[in-house]
Amino acid sequence: MEELIAPPSPAIISMRNRRKPNIPMEIEITRAVIVSDLHIGLPQFRRQEFLDLIESLSADTTLILNGDTLDDSNAQLSAQDQSVVDFLRDQSYKRDVYWLHGNHDEGHRMAEPGRIRYQSHLQIGKRLLVVHGDDFDGILPRNEWFIRNFRRLHNLRVWFGASPVHVAEFAKKWFPFLYRILTTEVRNNAVKCAIENGVTAITCGHTHYVEDSLGEDVRYINT
Repeated sequence: MEELIAPPSPAIISMRNRRKPNIPMEIEITRAVIVSDLHIGLPQFRRQEFLDLIESLSADTTLILNGDTLDDSNAQLSAQDQSVVDFLRDQSYKRDVYWLHGNHDEGHRMAEPGRIRYQSHLQIGKRLLVVHGDDFDGILPRNEWFIRNFRRLHNLRVWFGASPVHVAEFAKKWFPFLYRILTTEVRNNAVKCAIENGVTAITCGHTHYVEDSLGEDVRYINT
């Protein structure tokens, strides 16, 4: 199976040099639900909504967890959040479950994963490429000092009584121009990657910004 080709850009870490999948990357799926950025472990995780969604799926529906399923793969989860992870493992005996890694849960693997298949990305024929999207982000990795101080500012707001929204929601509201730079970067690089790999659509997460657009004959979806 050919490796995924990332477009030549200094803003992109080539997928060829990153996480290596342990099963073939190109598969055929007829029905799937793709979710990203659950960030299990954060208070903003919509636990019951997610469980209700998965319980409503038919048995022939594949579940694809497209990165940052955990907020911190090294953190100790609460009993409630751990039960969700255990639920995902149990689901793997009922349906195909793919856990794609993102920047928050890179390298994570359950001690007893059941039948969960850990991947860096999936390519569903020539129809769809599924990848978290941090590979296409050349902005946040170059500005870690800003991100750290931005998170401190957000935490300070919450400490003084502001609504404890996810930091991405705070950024979208108060720094929309900067946020658009990030989403545009990820979108443009994702579309280039789809073209390089000969697929007609690509879906990502990472930016916490819902999009569904068409550019250069490639459909870009962000969940």
